[in-house]
Amino acid sequence: MKHGCPNIDCLFYHKDDHVIKDGTYYRRDDARFIKRYKCKHCGRKFSSATNNLACHQKKRRINIKLNELLASGISMRRSAMLLNVHRMTVKRKLIYLAKKARLFQQKRLNNLSNQIAHMQFDDLVTIEHTKMKPLTVTLAVDAKNRTLLGAEVGQIPAFGHLAEKSRRKYGPRESQHKDTIKRLFETIQNVIKKDALIESDEHHLYPQFVKSFFPTANYKQFKGERGCVAGQGELKKVCFDPLFMLNHSCAMLRANINRLIRKTWCTTKDPKSLKDHLDIYIEFHNRYLIPA
Repeated sequence: MKHGCPNIDCLFYHKDDHVIKDGTYYRRDDARFIKRYKCKHCGRKFSSATNNLACHQKKRRINIKLNELLASGISMRRSAMLLNVHRMTVKRKLIYLAKKARLFQQKRLNNLSNQIAHMQFDDLVTIEHTKMKPLTVTLAVDAKNRTLLGAEVGQIPAFGHLAEKSRRKYGPRESQHKDTIKRLFETIQNVIKKDALIESDEHHLYPQFVKSFFPTANYKQFKGERGCVAGQGELKKVCFDPLFMLNHSCAMLRANINRLIRKTWCTTKDPKSLKDHLDIYIEFHNRYLIPA
């Protein structure tokens, strides 16, 4: 199969009209022979791996295993030890695996266009290095089969007894909560039916965004209940939890993403890395843990 010319200045950019075969080369990293091509118009040589996200990687063999480890409660440092690679290799591959996961998730959302009839959303609170620098993870889930639709990360000010101490040590902290809700709803807006049932807790910010993005939806809010020991405090001490699918998904996130576990020393140092880790887990969760 021919591939289009990758030269942006070529008249036949991304077209295979003037592309011919130009032999192969042996890629030692994964013991494969890769086909080479040449554009007859501009003379550019390239291969079938040129436009691949993994182009120029040296350790492709660990990608699948690392993806499984990061989505199974294993820390980045322990993953590096188990795979016998440097921790900086894992850090770089976290970015690569997240990009790949986002592409798969986007395809999944495109296939779910206007199909979600029952959606639940809420926020999960975690920390950035210290409890005085909290982060919010705004999460949406299909309440019928626990498909994770998306998650967005943003910083929020410290609250409770740590609020004053946080302001003294780190200064005023901007709240990005509204931005995370907006980004999430922009991502999933096209998959939600116009008359869908949308549920959440009684947070005062939620109604304005639901009304703005889903004006014809049936929106219900439920009073938040006290958490139980099981499920990292995400599952509730009630006989019937109307937001069980969402709370169960939050518990799964805390159980399978090491930096989200309560009372852990594996904390997030960079919110962007947390977002990448979430995207990797979401793709893994939807691919392997959701009934076909």
